[in-house]
Amino acid sequence: MISGKAGNGTAYEATGPDGAPAVVLIHGLGLNRHCWQWLVPELSERYQMVAYDLLGHGESAAPPSDPALGTLADQLAGLLDHLGIQRAAIVGFSLGGMIARRFAQDHPDRIAALAILHSPHKRTPEAQAAILARVEQAKTEGPSATVEAALVRWFTDVYRAANPDMMALVRSWVMANDPAIYPQVYRILAEGIDEIVAPNPPIIAPALVITGDEDYGNGPEMTRAIAAEIAGAETLILPGLRHMALAEDPPAVNRPLIAFLDRHLGRSA
Repeated sequence: MISGKAGNGTAYEATGPDGAPAVVLIHGLGLNRHCWQWLVPELSERYQMVAYDLLGHGESAAPPSDPALGTLADQLAGLLDHLGIQRAAIVGFSLGGMIARRFAQDHPDRIAALAILHSPHKRTPEAQAAILARVEQAKTEGPSATVEAALVRWFTDVYRAANPDMMALVRSWVMANDPAIYPQVYRILAEGIDEIVAPNPPIIAPALVITGDEDYGNGPEMTRAIAAEIAGAETLILPGLRHMALAEDPPAVNRPLIAFLDRHLGRSA
């Protein structure tokens, strides 16, 4: 495994055989590259896996003032340039799925395949008001103000009660965020969606869009709406799972994701 920082201040880890197809993993708001720990071991034998921290997260540099979705897409482009990767499959979770779609619009020639996990589409007025209220709460009170409610949205009730260590881990990731930066990036999650709904130019890469049927903020209706805007996109709705299915039930996410990547990157175990 190689770890380092790109010139734009992006902390990353890369593992897997040199010359293999590249798969880049983009985490969600408040998390860090370690949220992919349940996927990377299964893929790193046959793909060059790259996981990195978004600006303002983990070990990466702070974003510029008033960052936008395009800022985070540019971060990805800079990382790929640093690593000498011209083309990659991009896997984005939540906010990461928004970044992946913006990157696919800005750099269509650099996308080999696109996987969008638990990511939003256009919200109802009520849902938009609710997320903007959480942004303001985070701005005045910091990450601690929203983390407990987030854990309820992210994990099923039974799993949450039975897995306090996982709750402590994810809580620690969120709580590690800088209170001055966290609401700035949270606002991208809330307001950046308009940049990627009805994408222009259209996204032309092979795409897989996944969510859980209990992911109330990024549910099946949104997943189908995202897929409807990408020609030939596949959808998968995971039964009985919420937002962080990748941590609660890794095989449920990993199996279809790996099969999708294998089909489109031409590799197999």
